[in-house]
Amino acid sequence: MSPKEIVKQFYEYNLVENKIAVEKYFHENCELHWNSSKGFQLLDFEDIQAFFNNVNDTYFNLRSEISHLLQDADFVTTRYTVYARTIENPDEEIPLAHYISIWELKDGKLFKGHQISQLADDDAIQANSFSEIKV
Repeated sequence: MSPKEIVKQFYEYNLVENKIAVEKYFHENCELHWNSSKGFQLLDFEDIQAFFNNVNDTYFNLRSEISHLLQDADFVTTRYTVYARTIENPDEEIPLAHYISIWELKDGKLFKGHQISQLADDDAIQANSFSEIKV
């Protein structure tokens, strides 16, 4: 499977229903450099695992909608929006955040990532800025 296919599969993976995503997709020596609206974080394998455990406890459903997916050798860049259904309101799906991530893959797993995120902007979604393109 190509690096692009692995990254696409990860972002299409149902992270809430299947708790083995971190072990399946992340290299044991991975690190994620994440600039978000809360500031900069450097996450390792255990931090990423704790993050997804929290996601599993917080959301009824979570999905990513990819608008861009580009590969250059072992590097894959994605632009996507994450949507969620909360445990308190599972009937309503809301956009959570927009992301751009660059991943280096090693041994077929996500190894080193650089990610930028910001809270979802309904105006951008309505303007088709994040409409899905063929990937």
